[in-house]
Order: sequence, then structure tokens, then C-alpha cells
Amino acid sequence: MSYDPGALRIALAAAVGDDPALVAELRTAFIASAETMSDLLARSRCDANWQAAAWRLHGLAASFGAIDLMDLAAEAARGAPGDPVSLRRIDLAIQAFDG
Repeated sequence: MSYDPGALRIALAAAVGDDPALVAELRTAFIASAETMSDLLARSRCDANWQAAAWRLHGLAASFGAIDLMDLAAEAARGAPGDPVSLRRIDLAIQAFDG
């Protein structure tokens, strides 16, 4: 799976126009929220909490057009709580947006 942080910039620019400060602010908010959701996912120990955190991350990613992250969150929701492979892939995807 490839990560395209440029897609986030395009989605943000389409939503707010040519306002670099607002695009940067929204991008920062997206990354902070995604990191929070990833942390919730990592701390989830039961199926219900794991799935809730994964679907919240999925919704956040969908709102910002982050398709790869959306797919990873959906994949995590179908997996077992605490799956280290899912957590690592999600964290790497989020880090790609911060670059």
C-alpha cells in the first residue's frame, strides 16, 4: 500500500481554497486527531473499544480524503484488538502525512 500525503493537501486545498495558513492549520488538526485515534486504538483491549477507535479513525480519514489510512483503519476494525501489524501500519501512514 502506498501513502500519498499529497492527496491530503489536494483535499484540503479543494475544501478551503488558496489559503495556505488555513490548509496548514487543518493539516495539523488532522494529524493530531489521527494520532489521538491511533493512541486510542493502541490502548484498546476489548473488541468493542478496538472497533470503535478503528471506525473513528476511518471516519476521520474519510473526512479528509486519506484513502490509504481509511483502508488501514477498516482493516484494523476487522482484526484483533492490539494487532501490532495494524498499529504499525497506521502509525507509519500518519507519519507520512507529517513529512
